[in-house]
Amino acid sequence: MNKLTRWINSEATLTTIEVGQSAPGFSLKALDGKEYALTSLLERGPVVLAFFKISCPVCQFTFPFLQRLFERYGGDGVSFLGISQDDARSTKEFNREYGIRFPTLIDEHGYPASNAYGLTNVPTIFLVAPDASIKVQCMGFSKGDLEKIAAELAQHRALTPAPLFRQNEVVPDYKPG
Repeated sequence: MNKLTRWINSEATLTTIEVGQSAPGFSLKALDGKEYALTSLLERGPVVLAFFKISCPVCQFTFPFLQRLFERYGGDGVSFLGISQDDARSTKEFNREYGIRFPTLIDEHGYPASNAYGLTNVPTIFLVAPDASIKVQCMGFSKGDLEKIAAELAQHRALTPAPLFRQNEVVPDYKPG
């Protein structure tokens, strides 16, 4: 068997956690100094994790839509966490500029949470079910994946899903991160 055949047939290492797999646990501090542990949040219900960098244009585009999701479906056992790969001061400015009001954690000093999830791109967004399984995984901006997250959260909260995107908005189907 030549090198190319071995490479094509080899088991590739996953670069991110996939749908159906268990979400790695973590504990990080938020901008307000409060510690958040994934396992504790999952005891209350599903969790949306959104990993990002403040300098990422696709993150800047995506996060206002995540804020809309948070406003519609956050609370009552549904948690949203932004996980920043930047320092607290810069992340606070990002949140101010883009209107982000859900808790934002800082994943600096070696990026323990980002590395546990095997991230290669930001934004990367996960919807984690209460049993810690990944229900939705999205790299970059994906209109369809955000709508899937909205539908899952609406079902969890027994709400009628509301449109995430406005009719007058021009929103692409996908933007790579």
